[in-house]
Amino acid sequence: MNRRKFLDKSYLGLSTILVAPEVVTNLGKKKNFLTQKNHHVFAISTWNVPEANQIAGKALEDGLSAIDAVVKGVAYEESNLLNNSVGKGGAPDRNGIVSLDACVMNHNGDCGAVLAVENITHVAALAKEVMEKTPHVILAGKGARQFAIKQGYRPENLLTEQSKKAWKKWLKNGNYEPEINVENHDTIGMICCDKSGNLSGACTTSGLAYKMSGRVGDSPIIGSGLYIDNNIGGAVATGLGEEVIKTVGSFLIVELMRNGLSPQKACEEAVNRIIEKQKGKPNFQVAYLATNKTGEVGAFSVQSGFSYSLYKSKTNKNLVSNSIYK
Repeated sequence: MNRRKFLDKSYLGLSTILVAPEVVTNLGKKKNFLTQKNHHVFAISTWNVPEANQIAGKALEDGLSAIDAVVKGVAYEESNLLNNSVGKGGAPDRNGIVSLDACVMNHNGDCGAVLAVENITHVAALAKEVMEKTPHVILAGKGARQFAIKQGYRPENLLTEQSKKAWKKWLKNGNYEPEINVENHDTIGMICCDKSGNLSGACTTSGLAYKMSGRVGDSPIIGSGLYIDNNIGGAVATGLGEEVIKTVGSFLIVELMRNGLSPQKACEEAVNRIIEKQKGKPNFQVAYLATNKTGEVGAFSVQSGFSYSLYKSKTNKNLVSNSIYK
């Protein structure tokens, strides 16, 4: 986790400018003028992602809608070559191919997702395009890539030299043992609340390092990696996606909040639903982050080491989550 401290902040926006079409580069020019209620804006993100969360928070302060702010925020990590499990530079599958997954959901309950996309960096923005420009919710594989190219996205090689070297080293023994808080660390799930009091979210990842070709985790699955109900709140997940999918974790948390639980208690219950199916201490990490409409935030994880970023009142903080196992 501490590798976040070594991020080269000067890298911000470089790949976004070169690769993504107008949907990403011009987000900052769009304003949401429905600010009559003048709600206090906030942004929350899984893990210690200060740059991405700050970008989203400032965009909200400038009047951007929640859906545009989350896409703008996570685009930073999708472009960050030092992040080995989101966007360009993400770890490849067992065949050396980088494929990306993402989803978005807005305050109206509209959603879009892309699965197993190759050669496209900004898949959260692409998921938003699916939501807004197609009659579908999910596009996958070659179809998602073709749609991206039609929308103006420029294909590029997502496998960096650093990721390639790590993959070749892994090939020597081929042991598939994801390291807790490392392999799953950088999936970024983000939820924003804009000046109109509307919630939206995004989740984007390159998935588990050295996964089987075609494997898709929870991140692009609405209800698992992300769920928003603008009347109640929202939740995002990170960690071993297979375990999140089994309990439809993010949807579960929102429903628990609907029934009166605080975001914190809802996250704790969702983690307990996973733990109760295990025999002994699990060797994986799952973490949840949630908020309700009032801006109350909750977070909880299976293993220690999970943290989240919070932008509120023009201040950006990283906070450590409680966990079942220390």
